[in-house]
Formats: sequence, C-alpha cells, structure tokens
Amino acid sequence: MAVATMSDATTFERAVAAGLAGEARQRRRRAGTAVIWAIPCVAVLWFTGHQIGMNPGAIVRGLPYMWDFLTRMFPPELSYAQLLIDATIETIQIAAWGTLIAILLSIPLAILGAGNTTPHPVVFHATRIFLNALRAINELVFALIFVSAVGLGPFAGVLAIALHATGMLAKFCAEEVEGVDKGQVEALQATGATKMQIILFAIIPQVIPAFISYAIYRLDVSIRSATVLGLVGAGGLGFSLIQTMKLFKYHQTATCILVIFVLVFVSDWICEKLRARVI
Repeated sequence: MAVATMSDATTFERAVAAGLAGEARQRRRRAGTAVIWAIPCVAVLWFTGHQIGMNPGAIVRGLPYMWDFLTRMFPPELSYAQLLIDATIETIQIAAWGTLIAILLSIPLAILGAGNTTPHPVVFHATRIFLNALRAINELVFALIFVSAVGLGPFAGVLAIALHATGMLAKFCAEEVEGVDKGQVEALQATGATKMQIILFAIIPQVIPAFISYAIYRLDVSIRSATVLGLVGAGGLGFSLIQTMKLFKYHQTATCILVIFVLVFVSDWICEKLRARVI
C-alpha cells in the first residue's frame, strides 16, 4: 500500500515537472517568435522613419522658433472675442446641419449596407464601397470640392461634414443592424411578417439607442471639424483663424484658438451628458 502511494506521488511529481518543462519550452518558443517578428518590424519602422524625415534633433533646434511664435501670440486680444460670436454660432450651425443631414442619409444607407437587411448582395457591396469612399475622403477635401461648386461660405462646410459623417454613421449603424438579436427577428418571421415589418418592429428598435449615441458622438466630432473648415473658405471660426494669421495679428490668433478650445470643451461636456442619458 505504502509502495503504491510512493509510486503515485513520484508519478505525479514527474507529471508536474513535465508540465512545467513544457510551459517553459512554450514560453521560450513564444519569446523566440516575438523576437523574429520584432526584428523586421523595427527595421521597417526605422526605414519609414528615415524616409519621412523623422528627426528628433530638428525639434530641439526648432524650439527657439516655436517659442518666438508663441510669445507673439500672448497675451490674447480678448476684446477680439466679441467679434468671433457670429463665427462661433456659424461653426455650431455648420456642425448641427451637417450632422442632421448625415443622420437622415445614413439610416437608409445602413439598411442597404447591412447583410441581413439588404435587398441584394450587389446592393450590399455597392453601398459598402460608397460608404468606404465617403469615409476615406477628409472633410477638408470635401470642403475644397464644394467651395469650388457652391462658392465660399458655410454651406460648403455643411455639405462637407454631411458627406463624411454619413459614411461614418451609416457604417456604424450597419454593423449594429447586423448584430441585432435574431430571436426577435425569427419571432416576427414565424408570424408571417414582411421584411419591412421585421426591419421596423424587430431591428430598428434594437438599433435606436446605439444609433443615437453614435449621432451625438458624431455631432461632437463635427463641431471640432467645423472649427477648421474655414481654413479652405468654408466659414466658421477657421476662417477667422486663418485671416488673423495671414495678417500677422497673432494676438487675435491666440483669441481664436482660445475660443475654439472653449467651444470644443463645452460641446464635449454637453455631448458626454447626452450620451450618458441615452446609454
């Protein structure tokens, strides 16, 4: 009996030792694999950094020039802030209208771009390609296009934000549609409901909270984007910013930056409160 117990203990110890040895080999193997992958990754990073001129020394050498530029901006000309009220309101209007148009456009596009609601695979792929194109083009590029089409002013900014935001919102919403609870869908299918009824009463109610959250987040992003669209003539605070810089009125430039910071901070706070209420 005692001999059997000692034999079992020895066998157990050997099994534990073998397991520990196996784990050690696996760790060495993973470490070796990580090193093998790290070497080419570091080499690629070094090569690309060299290609684009990554040079920390240039930052150090440029610090005096950066400091000179910053000192020219201070103190901000706070009296100029009164003249930026209209530009600030215009920036908010650009963001609000651009986001609203994006919401209206993204709902049908999300339905067409979701695999479980699209009427045909061709429509699905065509919609996804279109949404990818909208997301790939930056708002500034859209603004340049629309400025040449409709002229200088906030309307070009609205259209630029609307198109880019549509690509983002529709993509997020389509993914939410594809991830809905299939139980509710199957329950309506069992009652003989049409596809449109399934979308209206089983899919959309599940997607609405997430879509509202995405829309609020997109409004926050649109306000940030609208502050710089004026750099290409699409109105808002960005137009005042670039004008003061061109005229070398750096104290007014600092005021523009300060107003943009306050606007973004307040919009971020409001949108965060709205998202918290929805979620």
